[in-house]
Amino acid sequence: MFRIFRADKRIANLKASHRYLKRLPPYRVLFPSLSLALLLCTGCMTVGPDYVRPDTKAPEKWSVSLQQGINTDRPDPQVLADWWSTLRDPLLTDLIQRAVLGNPDLKKAKARVRESRARRGISKAGQLPSLSASASMSRRRSSEDTGSGTESDVYDAGFDAAWEIDVFGGLRRSVESAEAELEASREDLRDVLVSLTAEVALNYVENRSFQKRLAIAEANLDAQKETYNITRWRFMAGLTTQLDVEQAKYSLEQTKSQIPALRAGHEQAGNRLAVLLGLAPGLLRADLAEFKPVPVPPGEIAVGIPVDVLRNRPDVRREERRLAARTADVGVATADLYPKFNLSGSLGFQALTFDNLFQFGSRTYGARPAIAWSLFEGGRIENNIEVQNALQEQAMIQYEQTVLTALEEVENALLTHAENQTRMRALNEAADAAQRAVDLAQNQYSSGLVDFQTLLVAQRSLLSLQDQLAGSRADVTSSLIRLYKSLGGGWKTVDPEKEHQILSEGEYHETGE
Repeated sequence: MFRIFRADKRIANLKASHRYLKRLPPYRVLFPSLSLALLLCTGCMTVGPDYVRPDTKAPEKWSVSLQQGINTDRPDPQVLADWWSTLRDPLLTDLIQRAVLGNPDLKKAKARVRESRARRGISKAGQLPSLSASASMSRRRSSEDTGSGTESDVYDAGFDAAWEIDVFGGLRRSVESAEAELEASREDLRDVLVSLTAEVALNYVENRSFQKRLAIAEANLDAQKETYNITRWRFMAGLTTQLDVEQAKYSLEQTKSQIPALRAGHEQAGNRLAVLLGLAPGLLRADLAEFKPVPVPPGEIAVGIPVDVLRNRPDVRREERRLAARTADVGVATADLYPKFNLSGSLGFQALTFDNLFQFGSRTYGARPAIAWSLFEGGRIENNIEVQNALQEQAMIQYEQTVLTALEEVENALLTHAENQTRMRALNEAADAAQRAVDLAQNQYSSGLVDFQTLLVAQRSLLSLQDQLAGSRADVTSSLIRLYKSLGGGWKTVDPEKEHQILSEGEYHETGE
């Protein structure tokens, strides 16, 4: 299913050459190496393996049977990017926009992108010459016993330059690695966005679900209060027994006992939402106070085919970029097998008086080409190459695992969404029947045609089914949210006009800088 690109054979050849060169006399190595440096300055080689993207073969179709309303058409990129807009809830859209601007995890991900960008700059700087300036003044006095015993001043000013010629590409491989790490950090940022938008939506749905269930419990509580009063009047009129009164009482109190837990769940979901937005718990209470139903999923959903998902999932793209970085690191380590060529020089002035410091005759200069080659380090270089090969292999395994996990998440999300829809339809039918049963039981109880136990069972069943139906509707919307998350939806900026507030230029779009 996957192909790993390794450089074992090439590295073995390099090691053999390295051992041969170590046995040569120094002059037999130095002069050919200098000649080689001059030859390769205009056309440098790059050691180490060249990265090849893994040949990932995804299944042609999903193993789960797609239910009505879900198709394998390629998702519209804009719909997938702003999937929450399909739920048609303005408050949810506003909350997601605010989360993108204020979430702490997203801020940390942006900081990691800036860190990677700076590290890439450090790697690129290694390819350029370094230039430094210095100036000094010293006063000297010679000994009267060994010299003249006079004092003299010496003034120095000048520039020093140094440049490592990247003959074998070690510096270029380091830039390649840093570039891949920067791209991986961008994909990690997108992955945080995917998770963040889904978490905001899930907690919003949970909040609305608790709100609906609380309203159902309070409505049933009012109905049971009325039933309790009717039962008491019938008892006082001698039409029923004390048993009916007590049964009505405990049914009423049992319903009342459910309300605090529902209120707590409603508040907790609101607090989690506030924290996701980077706010203190409780600050969204006013925004969520108005009753609103759970958002309804759209009728049609395009999920594409497995290969579409792998192309769009930021976590898969991130691990592929990390694999590229680890491959480049093998080249960085391999470059240590070869000599390093350096050019350094200085240009300055030196004089005994400051007035003469910048005179033409006070100039000094020097040039120093140099070669450095680690001929023996006890196997450090070879072992470092093996370390980088092992890290590359680990990155490949991580990439494979991420691909499999991504496919699993989509399969599970498709299955869960389909089953939740089936369950909701059944509960909807059951709740309608339970409502009709309660209406009939109340009329017949008032007429004395059935006992109170029949009415009590009908009321309990109605409350249970209405509560389950409210939860099931929330489950359907939540499973849709998880489906969009598994597809990698939500990693575009929410509001293009605010894009500069969210990410600096080049940190977010695939077009780069």
